Amino acid sequence: MGTLRTEPATTLHVVAMPYPGRGHVNPMMNLCKLMSSRKPDILFTFVVTEEWYDFIHSDTKKPDNIHFATIPNCIPSEVGRAKDFPGFLKAVATKMEAPFEQLLDRLELPVGVIIADTYLDWVVHVGNRRNIPVASLWTMSAYVFSLLRHFELLEQNGHFPVELSERGEERVDYIPGIPPTRLVDFPTLFHGTGRQILPRALEPVSLVSKAQYLLFTSFYGLEAQVISALKPKFPFPVYPIGPSIPYFEIEDHSSVSGNVSGYIEWLDSQPKGSVLYVSMGSFLSVSSSQLDEIVAGVHDSGVRFLWVCRGKTTLFKDGCGDMGLVVPWCHQLRVLCHPAVGGFWTHCGWNSTLEAVFAGVPMLASPIFWDQIPDSKMIVEDWQIGWRVKRDERSEILVTREEISKLVKSFMDAENIEVKAMRKRAKELQETCRGAIAQGGSSDTNLDSFIRDISRGQTKLAG
Repeated sequence: MGTLRTEPATTLHVVAMPYPGRGHVNPMMNLCKLMSSRKPDILFTFVVTEEWYDFIHSDTKKPDNIHFATIPNCIPSEVGRAKDFPGFLKAVATKMEAPFEQLLDRLELPVGVIIADTYLDWVVHVGNRRNIPVASLWTMSAYVFSLLRHFELLEQNGHFPVELSERGEERVDYIPGIPPTRLVDFPTLFHGTGRQILPRALEPVSLVSKAQYLLFTSFYGLEAQVISALKPKFPFPVYPIGPSIPYFEIEDHSSVSGNVSGYIEWLDSQPKGSVLYVSMGSFLSVSSSQLDEIVAGVHDSGVRFLWVCRGKTTLFKDGCGDMGLVVPWCHQLRVLCHPAVGGFWTHCGWNSTLEAVFAGVPMLASPIFWDQIPDSKMIVEDWQIGWRVKRDERSEILVTREEISKLVKSFMDAENIEVKAMRKRAKELQETCRGAIAQGGSSDTNLDSFIRDISRGQTKLAG
């Protein structure tokens, strides 16, 4: 009889519900893999749309205790997402809840906790209705979370709404934990046409207080001030457990040594710190005319480059010569950690930013949308481990190939005093990052505490 009562306590069932976007699915999966490596008896049900299942079900590195479950494709495809982002957000907010609840009803094992992307705010309501604890996973910077949580301060101080053309250089210095920030460096949702989807960002952040845990994919040493300022505002644990990137998959080099990709072989033949890695992200992109200028500018700089260019290799119609390699896909973190890579041209998505920090690689910041703008501000101003491609990210003026060529050449000049200092700071931040995930580090301790918390909750329910 006693055995039957304690059995549920030893098998914790976690339902993971990521937001249906690459920058959200990947960190959720990385978190589940990390938790699985620490406590293999946890059972994970990882819920994705049927479309996303097609993308990720062949993951060969997924532990056996992570099982996929699907809900119907009730939202537009990735293509539709880029064309009609407001429509995509509305569908996510209104059409996923019912099939998710139906899925919960079909699960055989009781659910101990739901880990849900913060933007799926309806999961908090589902969990509270069913008496299932919800851990809210925030997959952007804590900096952006604090901006959204304290949005009313912007209104009270007359900084929303404003015209950036007139007041963009004004600095806001009253958001808890956040250093003075120009209005032009705020997320795009605060300005222009972005305002139409701002409510869809504010509501989930305000609802976090009704969850039972808050997880950041950041780590404490990266955003110490803002995390310290946020923690007292919640009546439950706030755990920075990042970086939620697949660093655990690159530590065992023996598993990949017999299967080296062509781009790794190419990097192996390049001088240390000489290659600029270029990736524009997986969702939004720059205009075709700007892309033409970037391609020509990088090419004309004479700098070695590895470029991930999804389906647009015709841009390199003249070839790359011996100095460049263009690939449709690569294992980004493995590339960034390669000793030949000395810089990263990035759109400043949060996961890419964390990967560059982990790898100790300086960044050329070229943000496009949303949180990429404040991320680039942190990279350039706060951490001082990058340069801006252009001063005003919202300017429609093209950055010319001549400007890009000159910038790239300077940025990759290892003898440049400014570059030497920047590379040194990037390596120092890398050490802070590695320290956070090492045994006894802040993220290591936080993840153990979170697993202990949710396991205790399961024991209490079982008793």
